[in-house]
Amino acid sequence: HPPYHPTLEAVDRPFNAIRANFEELVDRTVLIDFTLDEDGFAPVFYGLEALRDALADLLPEAEAQALYQLLDEQAEATNQLGNLYRDVGRHYISAFAVMAATLAAVPLPFATMPVLTALQISMVGLLGKLYGQTLSPSQAGGLISAIAGGFFAQAVGRELIKFIPGFGSVIAASWAASYTWGLGEGACVYFGDLMGGKKPNPEKIQAAMQEAFTLAKDRFKGGAIETTSSNH
Repeated sequence: HPPYHPTLEAVDRPFNAIRANFEELVDRTVLIDFTLDEDGFAPVFYGLEALRDALADLLPEAEAQALYQLLDEQAEATNQLGNLYRDVGRHYISAFAVMAATLAAVPLPFATMPVLTALQISMVGLLGKLYGQTLSPSQAGGLISAIAGGFFAQAVGRELIKFIPGFGSVIAASWAASYTWGLGEGACVYFGDLMGGKKPNPEKIQAAMQEAFTLAKDRFKGGAIETTSSNH
């Protein structure tokens, strides 16, 4: 791949046409290429940084700042405001869950796991930024390992089921989206505890992840993807 953003006419012409056709429907357009290690291109997942930055920019800084001020001024409203943060975070989670499902639909077992991991690390990093926590990619990866618990076994199962001809990759896509959603919800609980000055509760985080994972499985079975505003 050339350095991002590519300046190739063969790329710019169709990209500009797509952007013009959808300009009334979208806020931002980003060039991405879901490449894998075995494709032989570098970097893998071309445009991931641009996608991450675009998502961060689309969350108005003033909105996050207003939430911080409310928390500082009204300690008694911490729970309600925590739910507001969760609702904002779900816009991120929804976008990353969709991308995870798209990647996991690749029928080759274990081929997409490195890219999915990078995707989920980016999601956790963005959620941390929302809650005022700046994490490096390695720190975000460590947090995922700490809070995911038994969900890793389900991720492995998601890849193994691709061996089933015909519908294995469809199930894997649903699981990947649901796992990403559950991970995002668990990260919100973790960061919410830190923001409230509390020690993160592993059992509370696992319960939130499991509930979100279960609800997301039902949602993605029907192909519908939506943000939720339920309180946990």
